[in-house]
Amino acid sequence: MTKRHVSLPPAAEEGVQAFIEEVDTRLASDEDTCKVVKETLVDLMGDRDAYERWQSGGDVTPAERVRLQGYDPCNATLESEYYAEVETMDEDFQQSKYLQWLWRQFDATPMADNIAFALRFRRMLADHLFEECGDDCRFFKGITFTYGHNITVGDNVVVHDDVHLDDRGKLTVGDRVSISDNVAIYTHDHDTVDQTAITNYHTIIEDDARITYDSMVRAGVKVGRNAILAAKSATSRDIPAHHIAAGSPAQSVGIKDGWESVADPVEEDNVDRREERRLPTEVPDDLNVFDEFQRDLTPPDA
Repeated sequence: MTKRHVSLPPAAEEGVQAFIEEVDTRLASDEDTCKVVKETLVDLMGDRDAYERWQSGGDVTPAERVRLQGYDPCNATLESEYYAEVETMDEDFQQSKYLQWLWRQFDATPMADNIAFALRFRRMLADHLFEECGDDCRFFKGITFTYGHNITVGDNVVVHDDVHLDDRGKLTVGDRVSISDNVAIYTHDHDTVDQTAITNYHTIIEDDARITYDSMVRAGVKVGRNAILAAKSATSRDIPAHHIAAGSPAQSVGIKDGWESVADPVEEDNVDRREERRLPTEVPDDLNVFDEFQRDLTPPDA
């Protein structure tokens, strides 16, 4: 799609740049991340007066108090915080939790719809949240993660609205990858009998691949270089380089025009290599397990 360059007015650009640089500098320093997130959200939400009144012992309503407390990620929990393997992550999870909270709450502000500001702010956060993030990446609104710190992203990647990037295992996204709206990419899988039993995988999206609208990549799959996963498709097997895959389960339906000489034949497509990317999962031996389902999982034919 042909696009044009858009710039903010000079005064707005100056304000945006100053704010992003300030938050970036504080996150890169030895300052407590929880404090940086809390104070950044207080100001983004326009609640500085109420926050200072509360901190000085002034009266606040119960609603004001819970709102002001909620800016502090230490007063919040995320779904991933309940996963058993968090016990083995030391400080990695706490850091990523705080940064996830800032990312998610920023998306709840009016500024999240200002593309020229929001893309740059999220890109700055990605430097601190992801294991690695390349240059010129663009992250749109409503993107969620499991942890964040198990994600590696290459250069010039675009991730559109309402995408879930699961990194309970490990997720690697190559250069110039496009991930469309409402996509879900997974790195963990549930056992068919005991859904509390989890297997983690390394999921790979290679350079120049396109994961299109409302599609799903199952844990451990590799989407090959320059391949396309068609809209509303779900792939549980590898997609070869330069192939176009569609359906649920997705199968190669063709090769991109002009790439036939370097692509594997369609007849040899979609091999399941997920076991090659299985990751070890560690939980403490003395973990007090919480079974939220309380089911009898003994099969009658066992």
